[in-house]
Amino acid sequence: MPRPVTLFTGQWADLPLEELAPLAKSMGYDGLELACWGDHFDVEQAAKSKKYCQDKWSLLSEYDLSCYSISNHLVGQAICDNIDERHKAILPPSVWGDGDPEGVRKRSAKHMVTAAKAARKFFDCKPGRGKKDDFPAVVNGFTGSSIWHALYAFPPTDQAYLDNGFKDFAKRFIPILDAFDKVDVNFALEVHPTEIAFDIASAQRAVQAVKGHKRFGFNYDPSHLGYQGVNYVKFIRQFPDRIYHVHMKDVWWDHGNGDVGVFGGHTDFGDSRRYWDFRSLGHGDINFEEIIVALNDIGYAGPLSVEWEDIRMDRVHGASEASDFVRACDFPSSKVAFDAAFDKEKR
Repeated sequence: MPRPVTLFTGQWADLPLEELAPLAKSMGYDGLELACWGDHFDVEQAAKSKKYCQDKWSLLSEYDLSCYSISNHLVGQAICDNIDERHKAILPPSVWGDGDPEGVRKRSAKHMVTAAKAARKFFDCKPGRGKKDDFPAVVNGFTGSSIWHALYAFPPTDQAYLDNGFKDFAKRFIPILDAFDKVDVNFALEVHPTEIAFDIASAQRAVQAVKGHKRFGFNYDPSHLGYQGVNYVKFIRQFPDRIYHVHMKDVWWDHGNGDVGVFGGHTDFGDSRRYWDFRSLGHGDINFEEIIVALNDIGYAGPLSVEWEDIRMDRVHGASEASDFVRACDFPSSKVAFDAAFDKEKR
């Protein structure tokens, strides 16, 4: 069967879920990947209230929508980051608190553990859970990084300095992953610049840092790899057992005027000088057919979740077009060899 097509609600958090749900259905989606901000999914409420979870499912069911994951990116960013005033804008007041950096990091970690408990309670309330539509419970998110600022390795940065960054990540995340394991929920890092893992090499190092913890995997998103020059199809094959969720998002690169490189030149998205920009699905440079082939090869059966970002396009037009695009490029894998029909013994 074709994989369900969902819409990540992070870029739609300005709309109440009661308004977004019917809109998503009208745009052709099978479900929503609920962001843990706006009014879409309150981690604290879901963790303590079965009724809250049931009410969310009632709303989704009213529009024949499902859900396979929640996403706690914003709070996750603060777990390992060097905290500054920018984080205040993306964090709940209860997590920001007085802004003391270590306090923010610890409260963010606690919030992520609560997100695992909330996901477990929410998906346990899912209509038909255990009988149909039984994709493993997933919390997508970020980790932040204490060493992202050392990316360019100047002042001179030795491997011991970088090792300390991965040790810091492990110290903070292994207890989180253990808490995820207790409630049978997977954590899926969206490999992304500013996170502890931003390409294949750093993703391998992150897996090693947490000693291959089975609850640590990836929310695969090719858009963050392509413009860096990372082989985004190889990523799937490199981590076949750790692709816990998939974002469908496009990007183009080498489209600027030569003024700005991969690092962005301190320009805003949509600036015509930029080397790269996120694009609506089918309007960028990502080869999605190769991605679908690789996902079929590793047996990924979960949702294909559209994370819609394109500053040049109306979002309702773009997200509607994107749902059609995903359905057109997805296809089931074959159960037999294509040349079996030529074998008389098997006819």
